[in-house]
Amino acid sequence: MRKTYYFVITLFTFLSVISISDNLKGKKSDSSSLQQAGFLPRTEIFSKSEVKSFVVSDTLNWKLLGAIKFVKKQNKDYPDGVMYPIINSTLKGKNKKRIAMSGFIVPIDNTTYALSKNVFAACFFCGQAGPETIMGIKFRGGTPKLKTDQYVTLEGNFRINENDVEDWIYHIEDAVIVKGK
Repeated sequence: MRKTYYFVITLFTFLSVISISDNLKGKKSDSSSLQQAGFLPRTEIFSKSEVKSFVVSDTLNWKLLGAIKFVKKQNKDYPDGVMYPIINSTLKGKNKKRIAMSGFIVPIDNTTYALSKNVFAACFFCGQAGPETIMGIKFRGGTPKLKTDQYVTLEGNFRINENDVEDWIYHIEDAVIVKGK
């Protein structure tokens, strides 16, 4: 049994290394390679206008979102001051652009969800992470029924917030689930 376990782990590691090395070699990824990977739906079952909505111009990751600094500033509502985010230029360049982002669904209330780097038990609210590890979600159309800790990939418009301390730092608006339904 232990030999089988080690074999499976070794095989998985080997396949992962091959996949990573292919990506590092600079293989071009066009929409057909993304579709083959299962990232986007197959285009022949969608109209041309629907296919355009699935084209992602950029993809974010949690490491990039975590490259943030904070500075303490005065605020009329908080006498001791508040930590405001200083968002890097790479993220500022992605502001208001269509992106894809993967993470865990965390419920905020009965009708609102956020996308989190971590599962609910280790999320921002539990003191296990910072505010840069969560994104507010505004879905296109109505809010779908989702489960806590459901892992999804969303496509939507990225929006940053540097000034409103009562709101998320990062948002994904006009969001649609492209993987993990």
